[in-house]
Amino acid sequence: MSEPEISHWTVDDGIARLTWTSDLTERGWQAAVDVVRHQVAAALTDHDRVEVKVAIDDAEAQRIATWSGLRREGVQRGRAGDVVVYARLVDDVPVHEPGGFRALLNSFLPRKRGIGQMLVRDSDGADGSEPRVLLCNLTYKADWDLPGGVVEVGESPRVAVSREVEEELDLTIEAGRLLLTDWLPPWGGWDDALCLVFDGGVHPASIVQQIVPQAREIKTADFLTLAEIDERAADFTARRVRAALASLAGTGPAYTESGR
Repeated sequence: MSEPEISHWTVDDGIARLTWTSDLTERGWQAAVDVVRHQVAAALTDHDRVEVKVAIDDAEAQRIATWSGLRREGVQRGRAGDVVVYARLVDDVPVHEPGGFRALLNSFLPRKRGIGQMLVRDSDGADGSEPRVLLCNLTYKADWDLPGGVVEVGESPRVAVSREVEEELDLTIEAGRLLLTDWLPPWGGWDDALCLVFDGGVHPASIVQQIVPQAREIKTADFLTLAEIDERAADFTARRVRAALASLAGTGPAYTESGR
């Protein structure tokens, strides 16, 4: 007897695992979706969850899983190869309803990491002389960087940058207008990201005496000249600072890539 094209079995209490053979895929993705969708419904009659694990390089199987109503949950790494995990719960909103369809799309559409940073200057440069910019000496890397951090899921970037400055430096500074959107390409194990630099205004140089560094992440912070930033910061950070200052002055673009 030939092996069935699709089947499911119980892998844990209330959890079914779904699998199908290449014969099903060869029917074409639309025909395969109909079969998988029915199998998912059958599995959910006596399970709370049905899941399928698809090879990360099998784009056709991923397409079938998605349009069968299975939400993408993430990548499971393995020595034999990484797999993408898709699943559906018995109480998920049906895909034919707007909320269910949006949830399905949200599970697999690209997500971009957001970083909020603040450009804080001291009043010594307010008279037209070279500005000095507040930078942080970080515990987890040698390079100095602008104050700020990663935007949390569901958090406003403007709120995030003020939160980070308060958490890391114990300074309460409301973020002003957005000065720069700087795209950061993948680098050193990081995925790409968007860095949003907000105006932190001009403050007395003595503000650094009020700083209470968060010991886990910040060694110290100080106002630096552009020449000092070139010496202490990564080249892309130095470019970003200059680009943000140029945008503030109205002489540079509001969008850059790695500070360029």
